[in-house]
Amino acid sequence: MSQVAKRYAEALFGLASNQNIIAEVSADLKELSKVVETTPELLSLVNAPKISAEQKKAMLATILVNVNSAVLNTINLLVDKKRINEIAEVAQEFQALAASAQGAAEATVFSTRALTDEERAEISASFAKLVEMEKLDITNVIEPSLIGGIRVQIGNYIYDSTVAAKLDGLKRTLVG
Repeated sequence: MSQVAKRYAEALFGLASNQNIIAEVSADLKELSKVVETTPELLSLVNAPKISAEQKKAMLATILVNVNSAVLNTINLLVDKKRINEIAEVAQEFQALAASAQGAAEATVFSTRALTDEERAEISASFAKLVEMEKLDITNVIEPSLIGGIRVQIGNYIYDSTVAAKLDGLKRTLVG
C-alpha cells in the first residue's frame, strides 16, 4: 500500500465521517474498484497524455454519474495530481478504515467452494476474536487447488488449515 493512497483514503474517510456518508462512499468505491478491475482500458484512457485533465474529468463525470460527490471530487483530484492509478489502493484503504471504525476487519477466506452464510458467520465469530474485532467482513475466494479446508487472511495474519498446506508440511517432514 502506497503512502499516497493511504493519505488520500484517510482524507476521504475523514470527509465521509464528518458528513456521515461512510456507507455511501464505501459502496461507491467498491463499485469503482470492480469497474477498474474488469475494464483496465478505462485507466489507460484516463492516463492518455493527449487528453487534457479537464476532458478526463468530464469523461469520468459522465461515466460515474451516480457516484457520491466526495468520491468524484477525490477522483478529480487524483486526475489533477496524475495519481489516478492509485484509485484501487485508495478504495482498498478506505474499506479498511471504514471497517475498523465499525469494529470490523476485512478478511479473505480461500476455500474450495462457496461458503454458506452460516459458515461465514462461524468464521467471522471465530477469527474476529483473534484480531480483537467485533466481526469480519468476509470476501470468499474459491481456489480448488486447496483440495479441502480453508485459508483465512486478515491483513498480515494468515491462518492456513488447508489439505494442500498439511500435505506440504508432511512432505517437508518426510523428505527433510
